[in-house]
Amino acid sequence: MGFLCRFGVFVIALSIAGCAAPLDVESALQLNQVSSGWFDAGLDPLGRNKLVPTVSFRLENLSENETGSMQLLGKFLRQDEEEEWGSKFIRVAGTEGIEAGQRTALMRLESPRGYTGEQPRAEMLSHSDFVDVTIELYVKHRAEDWTYLDSVDVDRRLLTQ
Repeated sequence: MGFLCRFGVFVIALSIAGCAAPLDVESALQLNQVSSGWFDAGLDPLGRNKLVPTVSFRLENLSENETGSMQLLGKFLRQDEEEEWGSKFIRVAGTEGIEAGQRTALMRLESPRGYTGEQPRAEMLSHSDFVDVTIELYVKHRAEDWTYLDSVDVDRRLLTQ
């Protein structure tokens, strides 16, 4: 009987924990300290300069409640194109969540794809074939669906770190 009682309490506690209200991403989360540009990723295998779109930011919990575990997906899109140009997935918070009113540590997303060229990196940014990139950010809170958070147009400037 003792085992069944403990098991019953465990099942009830688990079901209550799973019934937490979903996070309203639009009103609860905000990007802060946003910075973007084109990171100098060194040389590609052919010895050409490589630049990749990059954004760094902190995520702030504006709600009155602690969040649960959270993941973030950044989709890199070349402007005026619908096809994804790369993506990056990061864990924002584990089971500890983000406390109400608190911010995450600085996070950084770099696309695995970028531009390569033999010309100096600074000249690559002004090349006539250069197409700007936007990063769309999506959040997955606990087991909820992915929800659009925000987008960032990548500044056309060179980042060295």
